[in-house]
Amino acid sequence: MAWDDGNNKDPWKSRGNQGPADLDAIVKDLQRKLSAFFGGGKRGGDGDGQGPGLGPKIGMGFASFVAIVAIGAWSATGFYIVDEAERAIVLRFGKFVDITQPGLRWHLPWPIESRVAINTEETVTWDYQGSMLTRDENIVDINLIVQYRRTDPERFLFSVRDPEATLQDVTGSAIREIVGKNDLNYILTEGRLDISSTALTLLQSTLDTYETGITVYEVNMQEAQFPEEVQASVQDVVKAREDQARVILEAETYRNQLLPNARGQAVRQTQAAEAYQAQVIADAEGQSSRFTQILSEYQMAPQVTRQRIFLETLEAIMTSSTKVIVDTEGGNNLLYLPLDQLMQQRNLLRDSSQTNPSSSNNTSAPQPSITDSAASRSVRR
Repeated sequence: MAWDDGNNKDPWKSRGNQGPADLDAIVKDLQRKLSAFFGGGKRGGDGDGQGPGLGPKIGMGFASFVAIVAIGAWSATGFYIVDEAERAIVLRFGKFVDITQPGLRWHLPWPIESRVAINTEETVTWDYQGSMLTRDENIVDINLIVQYRRTDPERFLFSVRDPEATLQDVTGSAIREIVGKNDLNYILTEGRLDISSTALTLLQSTLDTYETGITVYEVNMQEAQFPEEVQASVQDVVKAREDQARVILEAETYRNQLLPNARGQAVRQTQAAEAYQAQVIADAEGQSSRFTQILSEYQMAPQVTRQRIFLETLEAIMTSSTKVIVDTEGGNNLLYLPLDQLMQQRNLLRDSSQTNPSSSNNTSAPQPSITDSAASRSVRR
């Protein structure tokens, strides 16, 4: 059909300068189309194509359908899944209702009820750093590693406004209290493990008092040192302390070596003195017993005993002497016998004879010398 058939039915020309269509007309047209879609037709009634009372019924049915769909969709938003490591806190108009376990769960949809999921098995690591004053008025920089879990979801959400900020504040307070009760040397050396365990106990006690729902599992002191401005001086002090420990260890080692030797020497000297004491006593007792026996013999035969004592004494002297002087009879000359030299010459002759056995066989036996006869005469006298 042409736009202009003589009846002025051109849609663009029919509007002329009237502007956009009326909004009420557009709404009515939309209602008519919806009524026709849900079964509305020209079944008597007025000329708009709707039967008497049919339009309101269709409108109510459509509204009910839309309401049911909306309620179903709204109810479906109440389903949720709780992970294995989580616990869900259900809130009804902001008030705590229940803690749900892992799995598929449902609660009244928002805005009636809502939920907050808390991971109770996640280990959170937090780093604390700070400068603090020791008991001996030295400044030390401390670096702590704190590991904790949110073990009580209800307390974690409702007891304290910001539990993790509270944990940071409590950690700083606890470590400052412990450091302030100890000297710097103890903190830098053997006190690290003790400080960490004490900080863990104090920190957990304070968190339990505040009912934060947080459990601290480990506190490690990673580093404890002087501020950077005094690091050079600190290194000198540390080196001197190490030298002191080394010298002390060397002194203890020397002492451990010296004392056993000294004790052993003392025991040996004591035993030698005791043995010498026993020997002297035994000799004295033996001489005393011999003197008593000689005395009894002397009382029975004085002349014989005196002569025997003289001969025994002379024998003892001659045994230890290497020179003998003999007074000859009927003359004024003295005979000198160097026994040590005579024995040395005799040993030389024996060695040479053993070295050259042929020469010793051709020589005749040595004749007794004057020294041997003189010695025999001195013995007979």
